Amino acid sequence: MTTLHDTLLDWYDDHRRDLPWRRPEASAWGVLVSELMLQQTPVARVLPVWEAWLERWPTPARLAAESSGEAVRAWGRLGYPRRALRLHAAAVAITERHGGEVPDDHAALLALPGVGDYTAAAVASFAFGQRHVVLDTNVRRVLERALGGRAFPGTSPTRPERDRAAALLPDDPATAATWAVAVMELGALVCTARRPRCEQCPLSGTCRWRSAGFPDAEAPRRVQTYDGTDRQCRGRLLAVLRDSPGSVAADRLDTAWAEPVQRRRALDSLLADGLVVRTERGRYALP
Repeated sequence: MTTLHDTLLDWYDDHRRDLPWRRPEASAWGVLVSELMLQQTPVARVLPVWEAWLERWPTPARLAAESSGEAVRAWGRLGYPRRALRLHAAAVAITERHGGEVPDDHAALLALPGVGDYTAAAVASFAFGQRHVVLDTNVRRVLERALGGRAFPGTSPTRPERDRAAALLPDDPATAATWAVAVMELGALVCTARRPRCEQCPLSGTCRWRSAGFPDAEAPRRVQTYDGTDRQCRGRLLAVLRDSPGSVAADRLDTAWAEPVQRRRALDSLLADGLVVRTERGRYALP
């Protein structure tokens, strides 16, 4: 176990990316913002939005003082804009319940709007140096290959997976926090889903998947269409509202998407999600 830890931690020291939310000066709020933004979104797309967000709202209280619509506007084209509403709701909760400071208690983090098991553990580990099991897609894949001998884990984390990850955590909290991000980094840079660079992997000598001959190496392909979908339609409608300082008339939204039935369906879903509001005058705006 010690050899495994030392090998991967040494690799991380030499290969980790210089990301602003990992720097010593990063605030717990900055870490929380990064974790919400990085869900299903590549680092390269997140970086400029994260930097602009923290410049405008360096504390939860600053964000909580503005409307949730401003959070949606600043979210831009990151995708899955409900995350912006969740961040705004979390900022309000942090301001009201915790005096504007991101709590360092795992249970308190988990109680924040939009914060699930992974995010609570990640913030507790990366912002506060605590000892928690942090299981994202990259971590699960690395552990399944190196220790389980299989190319990919199942759809959702299982109890044996969690127990294995917990058993691997170093006893020292600070080291455990570094271990968590090191495994994640290995999965992001080397032990990738497709075309893993096994020749560059520090765990290649003991990897059970490699020693088994890479069974089931072909990554499951998820075909994700976007053009013509309701999701694209929603994005077009939101773009009109983001680019407008106030409310817009319905016919202005009509120009964003030609097909009326799909446009109506997408608009109704945006209203239901709280991403758009209808004014008393029958116009539409960000919340």
